[in-house]
Amino acid sequence: MARLFGTDGVRGLANAELSPTLALSIAASAASVLAAHDRSHRPVAVVGRDPRASGEMLEAAVVAGLTSAGADVLRVGVLPTPAVAFLVADTRADFGVMISASHNPMPDNGIKLFASGGHKLPDGIEDEIESALDNLGTAPTGSEIGRVTDVDDALDRYAEHLLRSTPQRLDDLRVVVDCANGAASKAAPEAYRRAGAEVIAINAEPDGININDGCGSTHMDGLMAAVVEHKADIGIAHDGDADRCLAVDAEGQFVDGDQIMAVLALAMSDAGELADNTLVATVMSNLGLHLAMREHGVTLRTTAVGDRYVLEELRASGYSLGGEQSGHVVLPGYATTGDGLLTALRLMSRMASTGKSLASLAGVMRRLPQVLVNVPVADKVAAAKSKQVADAVADVEAELGDTGRVLLRPSGTEQLIRVMVEAPGQDVAQAAADRLAGVVSVAS
Repeated sequence: MARLFGTDGVRGLANAELSPTLALSIAASAASVLAAHDRSHRPVAVVGRDPRASGEMLEAAVVAGLTSAGADVLRVGVLPTPAVAFLVADTRADFGVMISASHNPMPDNGIKLFASGGHKLPDGIEDEIESALDNLGTAPTGSEIGRVTDVDDALDRYAEHLLRSTPQRLDDLRVVVDCANGAASKAAPEAYRRAGAEVIAINAEPDGININDGCGSTHMDGLMAAVVEHKADIGIAHDGDADRCLAVDAEGQFVDGDQIMAVLALAMSDAGELADNTLVATVMSNLGLHLAMREHGVTLRTTAVGDRYVLEELRASGYSLGGEQSGHVVLPGYATTGDGLLTALRLMSRMASTGKSLASLAGVMRRLPQVLVNVPVADKVAAAKSKQVADAVADVEAELGDTGRVLLRPSGTEQLIRVMVEAPGQDVAQAAADRLAGVVSVAS
């Protein structure tokens, strides 16, 4: 049987693979397992969600599961994932539950668990929770059943935390923020205005159905046009749960997570905040980031794909900045997980403190042509292990030599194989990626 927990919690089609019954069981199991690790008091859990319609149903199931296992619940409503992680620490709760499928389409949903302090759960604890699903034991009754409290000031507490983490006010900046009709729709405009920026919010009217629908960090065209139209200094794009941040410069040009990390790494290096003068990124980061960091004396360490692996390296080695090309950026001195709002504030703070445009700051790194093709497959594990695929990869690597690279990996959340090719020219990269995608499709 496949492992229930993926690289970012449990995800699936809401009311199908991810049913209320399963959500209730996961929550009850999590409460039981985490309580068993600390029997000194009654467990308390923070529960938040993004605004997709199924979140209401799954929130009810999660709250029922937690309270049925004897855990008290602090319900914070619609908030970004990093806000829930922050509030776990801020309220001194024992753990947290975020109901969101991040950038996935609206019909999907997910359950992400945070340990005390707002950190992601280790694989071993997730395995314990999964193992306990069919053996929850005797349920509490009477006064031992958990209680629910709504936290009315949750957004305000999170916004104030973001302001304390922003070194420079943004009084002279005009920003367009694309909230993806998601969890950032209230939080992002509020935080950026409190920091002093003039804010123009787009896609900030969630109705439960329109989350990620042609907007946000997976659909940048609308933000690019809006930045130019409003003569803004910067555009910020979030995903459905706002743990990502991508950007657009004043000319409407895309600025990806690698470039954002390059800007922040040099800012932190200048301020003496970059621990061991080291940046942590994944193997998906562009070769241009490696070259830029080398030129400025910053060490770049790489991990497997997934923000959890970046987090593990940051925590294990005490580094202070890491992230992914997709816009997940982690600053452990200020947050326990990727925080798109914090990333945006730090990026805009660098613009304000230097007086430089985003284009100028991001120009420290030149992106080499990189093509990513997502190939739907019937069995991602079998496709990834195929000899036919391995031989095709070896052929392309031999053709590229030292001028490029190839990376194939199964998606952590979908039945996809991700094919990435970097090459000296866009046409070369595209042709190689398309060729490999064809082989993967046939092999599956």
